[in-house]
Formats: sequence, structure tokens, C-alpha cells
Amino acid sequence: MTGWRVSAALSRALSLAGIGLASAVLFGEPALMVMTAPFLVFGALGLLGRPSAVPRFDSRLDHSVLHEGQGTRSRLTLEHPAALESVTRVVSGVPYVAVRPAGGMVARRVSADERELAVLEVSPRRWGRRPLGNEHVMVTSSWAGYRLGPVEVVGGQLEVLPVRAPFDSRAEAPQPIGLVGAHRSRRLGDGSEFASIRPFHAGDRLRRINWRVSLRTGDLHVVTARGEEDAGVLLLLDALADHGISRGVDGPASSLDVSVRAAAALAEHYVRTGDRVGLRVVGGTGASITAAAGRGHLRRIQSRLAQLYAAEPRVLSSERFQLGVAPGTVVIVLSPMLTDLMGTITGMLVRRGLPVLVIDTLPGELAPSVIEGTDPVIADLAWRMRLLEREEVLARLSSMGCPVVPWSGPGTLDDVLRRLARRSQLPQVRAR
Repeated sequence: MTGWRVSAALSRALSLAGIGLASAVLFGEPALMVMTAPFLVFGALGLLGRPSAVPRFDSRLDHSVLHEGQGTRSRLTLEHPAALESVTRVVSGVPYVAVRPAGGMVARRVSADERELAVLEVSPRRWGRRPLGNEHVMVTSSWAGYRLGPVEVVGGQLEVLPVRAPFDSRAEAPQPIGLVGAHRSRRLGDGSEFASIRPFHAGDRLRRINWRVSLRTGDLHVVTARGEEDAGVLLLLDALADHGISRGVDGPASSLDVSVRAAAALAEHYVRTGDRVGLRVVGGTGASITAAAGRGHLRRIQSRLAQLYAAEPRVLSSERFQLGVAPGTVVIVLSPMLTDLMGTITGMLVRRGLPVLVIDTLPGELAPSVIEGTDPVIADLAWRMRLLEREEVLARLSSMGCPVVPWSGPGTLDDVLRRLARRSQLPQVRAR
């Protein structure tokens, strides 16, 4: 509806006033006129309060980018002034978005010259692009004489980033290959990690002289240290399918939920330590982000993770799959390992001599969804066989030297990275 219309209250008031006046004249009963006089007064006030212009409404969000579980306000504003008395706002419910008041409806009186009519509190419960849905607004003029609406207002859209899951790791990268960073290098340099004491050579800095050893031996000796470098980290995320049911940030998580939140936590941790982080998605959007550092790069990774969806690509084979990973880059595979493709890709990376580890993102106590009418006994047997095949793939990866760990937050990768760092210092035979 695009214009003002007489409200039901005004129609009733004018009808009762007309009937009372006509009855008083017809039957000669002044009491009837006295009884219906208030309706006549209210009807006249309603007619006099008719707005002269049709207002325009706009729905705006205080914040368009949030993390899971955070909240913001959706404000309904009036762009053209009008004499309003009350407003009713109804927002249609959408999945994974909590609204307060419950039900998405708010009704209130409007004071004179007020531009902000109604406020709703919204909180996204799962990562992704979350449209708030269309809204319907109905307003009434003074004395409820005229009404406008329901008017459809286009709702906003939230970009919901993965929740900032707590994660921290004190382990160093197995093979740092950068220039300046926080990881101990195998090369000598100007770091703070002690390496050895050797005789003084031309060009050595005087502040490196170890006077105790020099006085004891009679010759100048200097302290050498290992350099400190940054590392390259590639997050390889499996988006071929989403296993399990997601209930948002407060409920059970699906496999894609665990993968996305773990990838966001790992990216934030390594960017905070000064490392270069890249992202590659297998399936879904097929997103690929080149390794870089900085807060802006972290924001790009989080935005790409928020756009993910589970889908199997039309054409994708392990023979044509190219990552373009530099030697020494730590590859972290986040996958439930329920597809042969991910197992094959991981095995290829291990054979190339890269430090690879797998984070198992399959939720515990997962029950498969089956088509209605399927025999539950057959479905359960097929699922158990699939889990046995998965265990075989994980066992083969472990035998190749690829660690497999479940995601458990802080400290998940400490022991694994330390073992990879010790292994990287040993002689290796790489397949050609």
C-alpha cells in the first residue's frame, strides 16, 4: 500500500457519531447525541490530523560486519517528516539470526519530529552472508485517524565472520624460509638464540665478543646466534561436503563449521606472530588467497571464509590439482577425510617433502542423514564401512609421516609442530 487510508477506528467513530446524531433527531432523544458526542470529537480530530505527505522508511544496521555471536541494532528511520502516532515493525525470521524482541515484532508510540521509529537487536549465530529478510511497517497518524501500510522495507545484510576461537601455539615452524620473524632458523644470524662460541673473525661485531672465554684462552672469541625468520603457512580447507547439523555458535557444529572456525583461528594466530598465511579451498567457492601477512590480509581471509559453502566441483582431479606451494611451507589440511580426493592430495604433498599435518574436523557421534524409506540397518552398515575406509586413509597418512590430530583449540598443534621441526633437521630422501 502506497498511500494513507482511513483507519478502522476512524470509520467506527464516524459511523457511531452519525448513527447517534440521526437517531437523536429522528426519535427526539438528546441523550443519544450526548452519548455519541465523544465519537464525533475523536472523529473530527482524526480527520484534522491527516498527513499531507507519504513518508519513506529505511532500515539500517549499526554494523554490517560481525563475528558469530556478536550483536548489533537494526534501526528503522523516517526520511520524510510526517505526523505519526504509532509504528508497528515486523521482521521475518531467517535461519541463524536471533532477534530481540522475540518474534521480530516491535510496536511503539512515536513522539513529535522523531526520525528513529523502532529498533531491533539482531545477533547472527553462524558464519556466512546473512540477509535479514524483508520487513513490513505500518504507521498511524495522530488520533489513529489514518494508517499507512503494511509497507515493505528491504532489510540489510550481515557479513558474519567466523568466531574468534581461542587458539595459541608456542611451537616453532618446522622450516622457516622468510627474512624476519619469530621462528628460530637453522642459519646463523643476529637472533637471540645461542648457537656456539667461535674465534673472532674480521667483520664480527664487538658487542658479540665473549670476554670470559677470550680472557681464558688469550684469543678473542665471539658468540654466534641463530637467525629468526618468518614462516609460510597454507591452510587447505575441505569444502566438498558438510557433515553433521549446524546449530550455530551455541549448539552442535558440523564438519564445515569446525573447519572454518579452526582456519580462522589459525590464520589469526600466525598473522599475529608475523608469518605469511595463504588459503586454498577444495570444493565450494574454490577460493585461493596467496600467502601474505598483515591485518588487512587476515581480514581478506576471514571474508573469504564467510563466503564458503559446501559443494563438489564439476571437474577436479588430483592430477590437475596444483597448489604452487613454496618449499618449506607448512601445509595444514582441515578435512573430515571422507573423500578419496582429499586423501590423495594430502599424500601428494607429503611425497613432495613438505611439512604437512591434518586436522580432523569430523564431529563426534555423527549420524548420517538418509533418504526417507531407506532401511536403517543398511544405512548404519554403509556408514560404518565408510568410517572404516576413513580410518584406513588416516592410518596410511600417518605411516607416511603426516600427523593427524583432532581440533581441540589451544595447544592442538604444539606437539605435532615440534616433531615436524625435529624431523626437518634430519636427512630426507624426496621422491622425484
